[in-house]
Amino acid sequence: MIIDAHSHVWPDRIAAAALGGNRVPGLTARGDGTVGGLTAAMDRAGVDVSCCLGIANQARHVDKVNAFVAGLAGKRRVAVGTVHVDLPVEENLASLRRHGVTAVKLHPLFQNFALDDPRLWDLLEAFGSDVAVIAHVGEGGDARTNALSNPRMIADIARRFPDLRLVACHFGGYRILDQAEEMLDGADVVLETSWPPSLAELPPERVRRLVRRHGAERIVFGSDWPMTDPGAEIAAIAALGLTDDETKSVLGGTMARVLGIDSPWAG
Repeated sequence: MIIDAHSHVWPDRIAAAALGGNRVPGLTARGDGTVGGLTAAMDRAGVDVSCCLGIANQARHVDKVNAFVAGLAGKRRVAVGTVHVDLPVEENLASLRRHGVTAVKLHPLFQNFALDDPRLWDLLEAFGSDVAVIAHVGEGGDARTNALSNPRMIADIARRFPDLRLVACHFGGYRILDQAEEMLDGADVVLETSWPPSLAELPPERVRRLVRRHGAERIVFGSDWPMTDPGAEIAAIAALGLTDDETKSVLGGTMARVLGIDSPWAG
């Protein structure tokens, strides 16, 4: 069962505007950001389940975003909602409970808060092991926003909240992989594989070595659709030279365990 841990979708009426407004310099979208577009991409790539990530750039949008992603939940889609530090902890938690959302995406580049913000840590404390966290880590913006997330912050979170189900996108450091490999060596955090415009841009021997050092049981496949083609990203993982068991763990087994999804690859 292939599970894509990282896809972004918006309501059809705002998808184009949202995708344009969240543009990362140097990247061109490969999809349209709609639910129909994601479903078609999943079908072409052979993806069984996609995590649909919602992001509220502003606190006032949190509940609407959670309502939207919750409405997508089903056999092939997992709702990954949003929180914001400008809301009180209980208001964030109430929105998640109201919509039955048990995983959230943090995106400092767009939400404009740092991963070491004390208000965020109050939220993480409240999550315990009940709410999984998928966090963007690394660059993709200007110098100020790039400084809002880095591998050291993820390592600190992993140490401070050992019960938290924490997934760090882009191997824990988009465009700063040297730092990620140094700071997250041995850290109890699940790393996700997306690297727009494609994982294939990284040397396969380096990725294979990273997977084996960190452990395939702590690596998850993510495409970051619509910024990449999921089929091409799956092919890049298949070309790494991993064992069948390692490949199955990365492509779905690990994420099934993180989310509590039944899968023959979960082990």
